[in-house]
Amino acid sequence: MDLNSKIAVIGAGTMGNGIAHVFAQHGYQVTLIDVSEDALNKALQTIGNNLDRLVKKEIIRKELKEETLQRIHTNTSIQGGVPGVRLVIEAATENIELKKKIFTELDKACDPQAILATNTSSISIDDLASATTRPALVIGMHFMNPVPVMKLVEVIQGPKTDPEVTQTIVALSQELGKVPCVVNDFPGFISNRILMPMINEAIITLHEGVAEVEAIDTVMKLGMAHPMGPLQLADFIGLDVCLAILRVLHDGFGQPKYAPCPLLVKMVSSGNLGVKTGKGFYAYQAGSKDLVVAPEFNGSL
Repeated sequence: MDLNSKIAVIGAGTMGNGIAHVFAQHGYQVTLIDVSEDALNKALQTIGNNLDRLVKKEIIRKELKEETLQRIHTNTSIQGGVPGVRLVIEAATENIELKKKIFTELDKACDPQAILATNTSSISIDDLASATTRPALVIGMHFMNPVPVMKLVEVIQGPKTDPEVTQTIVALSQELGKVPCVVNDFPGFISNRILMPMINEAIITLHEGVAEVEAIDTVMKLGMAHPMGPLQLADFIGLDVCLAILRVLHDGFGQPKYAPCPLLVKMVSSGNLGVKTGKGFYAYQAGSKDLVVAPEFNGSL
């Protein structure tokens, strides 16, 4: 199954702009689509800044930076951004109703042969495919954050996904310099089915007073060789994202081990979502790389 050199990415947030960056850097013409013009402008600025860092580190040439940016186009509507595209990657907020609405719209606007991929980190591919008339062409393409750096792509095949589509996305992932892992369609796939219960257990450990934030993360970093502790990682991912994925796991499997910790629910309700809001289990200041425990968790034992 051949893809032309044009793709579209839906959603200009952290994942969407990272996906657009990687495809454009590898020679693809990319249309980045978002309803917000501001989000699109911020995405282009972020991509430019990330490319500048690669130039500074002499990983890429300055000419490649300019070529990459020239390959990225923006649009505020699906209808205006997808004509002639053979692959669309949806990277909108992790909300099943929103994603199904987008997939229904894509199904109507895209060429009949176009593959519709989703960057979902936990939502059923079959559920999203049910919003279309082309379930054989619907697949998961779950990139890791930050997309330009992380090598892994989970390729999630739904029960109706055409094997040829799976092979196409595996080959495409390799072309992008990524390492694809094919996964069947179960809640959380591989990555988040394993990762999120670990993060949740770390939060429960804090909530029950077993240890403080720094001790929990230090044990996992020094004792288990994790590059980042689970509480710091939760802040980096976004506590709202962690909660959403845990709820998908809990609803999907119906097992109490996936029930989100009350502390996580409380933090999300209060708007403390981690790095993106400036406070989660740690407090973050612009321009500072210091890891400082948030005041409410400092000396909690």
